[in-house]
Amino acid sequence: MIKFFRQSYIIQYIVMAIIALAIWIPSFIAGNVDPELRSPVAPLYNLVADILDFWPPAMLVFAFLLTIFNLMFFNAMLTSNQLVGKVSTLGGLIYLLLMNLFPSQTTFYPFLLASVFLLMFIHTLFLIYQTPHPELYLLNAGFYLSFASMCYFPSLLLAVWGVIALGVVHRGSLRLHLIPFLGLLLPYFFYFAAHYLMGDMVEVLQRYGNFFQNHQFFVMGLNKVEIITLAFLLLACMMPLLSPHLYSFEKSIAVRTKILMTVILLFFGIFMLFLDDKSLQSGVVFIALSIFFSYEGAYLDKLKWSNVTLWIFLLGVVATHYIPWTSL
Repeated sequence: MIKFFRQSYIIQYIVMAIIALAIWIPSFIAGNVDPELRSPVAPLYNLVADILDFWPPAMLVFAFLLTIFNLMFFNAMLTSNQLVGKVSTLGGLIYLLLMNLFPSQTTFYPFLLASVFLLMFIHTLFLIYQTPHPELYLLNAGFYLSFASMCYFPSLLLAVWGVIALGVVHRGSLRLHLIPFLGLLLPYFFYFAAHYLMGDMVEVLQRYGNFFQNHQFFVMGLNKVEIITLAFLLLACMMPLLSPHLYSFEKSIAVRTKILMTVILLFFGIFMLFLDDKSLQSGVVFIALSIFFSYEGAYLDKLKWSNVTLWIFLLGVVATHYIPWTSL
């Protein structure tokens, strides 16, 4: 199976589309749409949700298409950053499975829309290592993170990861650090300016104030099955440390630097699980794990038991959406 997805032909994309449909069918049948996911500090998500609100299934269709777009972009991001082979769809498959582990993830929710911009944000920061004049990249990174936070507000925390990532790629001057913050602030400047002209800026500012006053931080919104699953995934991503002889990793400094950036991103993702009572809908940890597993799978030499494990994992993810055992 791993060998099959190490290739990139139309058949691999057809198989991924079939797997995605198998995972999403129960959500389409149940009409898995939650209007309470709207947030007063997520104006971009609210706008898209309001546009799609004319017909609830439209939200699910849009969310499904967004998932397909994200897995294709994620796969292309890995390829362009040399984290997997030039011809591979393994990253797309792993991203699909990890971002759709449980039924609560197969709906239109704020992080799903934010993930489009977060993937662009991460990709842009990865590219900085190989860019002699990264000013435009840094400005774009700020824009992407700003738009992501307008879909899922806790995404703003990744601005700290961006600062650390710049240090990792040795782009540590004060001027370069200020450029992404300029990009981050500009969309908010126009957003607040528009509300000022409409005469309701005080109300908008009050919404942000209420968010920090009323939002429950440092909560554990996971049940036992979800905790065990996440613990298993975190342990599994450490396999190269436990069995290094199974892998033939790329040794280039550029790739190792991006993996180090991903390690730091993983810690941010774990921390962000505690910033929302809907923990699984804060998916930075799944993006980081997807990068790790894709990288490990691309350079894995011994495939027999890894293929068995991937098959079990795939069937388990699909079964999760049909068997109601995740409420334990």
